Amino acid sequence: MTAAPRRALVTGAAGFIGSHLCERLVSDGWRVVGVDCFTDYYPRADKQANLAGLAGEPRFSLLEADLAADDDWRAALRPGDTIFHLAAQAGVRGSFGDSFARYARDNLLATQRVLEAAGSAGCRRVVWASSSSVYGDSATYPCREDSTALAPRSPYGVTKRACEDLADVYRDGGLSIAGLRYFTVYGPRQRPDMALRRICEALVRRRPFTINGDGFQSRDFTYVSDAVDATLRAALVADPAPVYNVGGGEEATLLRVIAVLERLLGAPLELQRIGAQRGDVRRTAADVSLARRSLGWAPRVGLEAGLERQLDWVRARHQRRSVA
Repeated sequence: MTAAPRRALVTGAAGFIGSHLCERLVSDGWRVVGVDCFTDYYPRADKQANLAGLAGEPRFSLLEADLAADDDWRAALRPGDTIFHLAAQAGVRGSFGDSFARYARDNLLATQRVLEAAGSAGCRRVVWASSSSVYGDSATYPCREDSTALAPRSPYGVTKRACEDLADVYRDGGLSIAGLRYFTVYGPRQRPDMALRRICEALVRRRPFTINGDGFQSRDFTYVSDAVDATLRAALVADPAPVYNVGGGEEATLLRVIAVLERLLGAPLELQRIGAQRGDVRRTAADVSLARRSLGWAPRVGLEAGLERQLDWVRARHQRRSVA
């Protein structure tokens, strides 16, 4: 008798990482229910385009629902299902001021409701997206899950740290949960507000790019397929750790990234400099030893190859729009 396919519910399915994860799961034979509420953080058309590769796929269905307010999505859960909870209100800079209420609702409250629903439905595991933002500006690098202090510098980072505390509470109650601290995920379909996407757009359109600070701030860049692979492995491992760093292993300054992209396109980028933004950290760097040992995972896409793929995607997207 053929084994029944694995079933998953993916929140934030129309987002950057979520859409790539849904495609990977379907390719691996899973049946997937995607949930997304299509917030106005960036255009709905972009999110719908993210799901174009799943159009007509019989193993994928999409529910439009608000995790923090609606209950219809809970009916899609079955005992033994896996939940991949990627939905969140993103953005460090936007989390200051009155907009924090949205972050508290869509990150903290929504996560609590997902964990409650997972326990009630008898789900086998919840894999959810935390963030490197929980570390803030660390005293030492690279950051390690078990020894680096958590000191977020933005309200967004605070919500992610609070979600980690929530996950601990539900884990103590018997729910199998694995959190992933993603470090600057990039690649095709990256959100339009993120720096690498904006740099690529500025290069392709021959427009200036506004750079915050001196450009020597550095990040541990993680290509999206590597982030997806770690996410899937966290669902399949027998006994996951509470949280894993997911980093690409190739730290680079913003100026180095710009130089690589200029060389790939064969064109210079005009820079307009302004001051550093509050909430931005100076550096991120991940120790991924735990993910290597526990998940058998390692990043496979180097920074230059990943940047070339993202630039090609932005360029193709621009050409399609120019023709239209």
